[in-house]
Amino acid sequence: MDAPLWTEIHAPKLADIPQPEARDHLQGAIEEPMNLLVHGPKGAGKTAAVRAYAREVHANSDADFTELNVADVFDMTKKEVANDPRFSSFIDSKRRRESSKADLINHVLKESASYAPVSGTYKTILLDNAESIREDFQQALRRVMEQYYEATQFVIATRQPSALIPPIRSRCFPVVMRAPNHEETVAVLRDVVTAEGVAHDDDGLEYVAGYAEGDLRTAILAAQTTAEEEGELTMDTAYETLHALEADGQVEAMVEAAEDGRFTDARSTLDDLLVDEGYGASDILEDLLSVARSRYSGRRLAEVHRLAGQTDMALVDAANERVHLAHLLAQLGERQ
Repeated sequence: MDAPLWTEIHAPKLADIPQPEARDHLQGAIEEPMNLLVHGPKGAGKTAAVRAYAREVHANSDADFTELNVADVFDMTKKEVANDPRFSSFIDSKRRRESSKADLINHVLKESASYAPVSGTYKTILLDNAESIREDFQQALRRVMEQYYEATQFVIATRQPSALIPPIRSRCFPVVMRAPNHEETVAVLRDVVTAEGVAHDDDGLEYVAGYAEGDLRTAILAAQTTAEEEGELTMDTAYETLHALEADGQVEAMVEAAEDGRFTDARSTLDDLLVDEGYGASDILEDLLSVARSRYSGRRLAEVHRLAGQTDMALVDAANERVHLAHLLAQLGERQ
């Protein structure tokens, strides 16, 4: 999807957050600033809600709102942390040489909290996906929260609040972001597609909302994918587009199983696609090549194309398509 994402174009205002309880709690934090622990399932809108809150509460949110995705930062190397433009201004050459990665991250937390706000009386730091923070870093975070509480508000977003140590949980007001219900998801989708000028009907919105199963981000992106591919959002266009996406996911899972040597799992998925889903062998082969192009390069990709070509020729007169496709999956595993 090369176009700007609708989740970014139509980022909600605080008043647009579909869950009324969470919306009210965030509104209350504007009037009485406090550290917040925003927790809920994947796709509930935690990050979008905190961004909306920050835009509401800070006159200059670009300067006074810092967003750190914990999973991304902790996956960085020491060099990447030191050279990240968000942090490099307060990591000098001596600290780069002599500090461990853990020391650098602790320094980043402390320095991010220590700067005075540009506008207003405090700034906000969002630590997203906080379930990834190791306990020793949590202890360091607790000390930073204690030291800079007057000018820095911490918002901790997580799917798993129990992964946080009690001293951090006790310093934060909990904001529960439950998964939006079906009606709330439909209402958000209707607002987005109307703003985009996309032709749609109620059945299409209902189908996409059901497909997303409470994941608001998935729902919006599924609506965008359907609209971009079909030019409208109806039951039929949503079914065709999203059914194809599910098949792509199944093909990728099938290839992964073959690579791992789990041929029983790979053949089981192949049977589902051929029998239960009704896909033709040529369609599966085409999707398999698409998956290969996203996973491989060079000689490995050329070899997969060669094997797929042999399989395609065999399928012309095939009495049993499953046999030839299963043989291809076995070859994928053998050549790992």
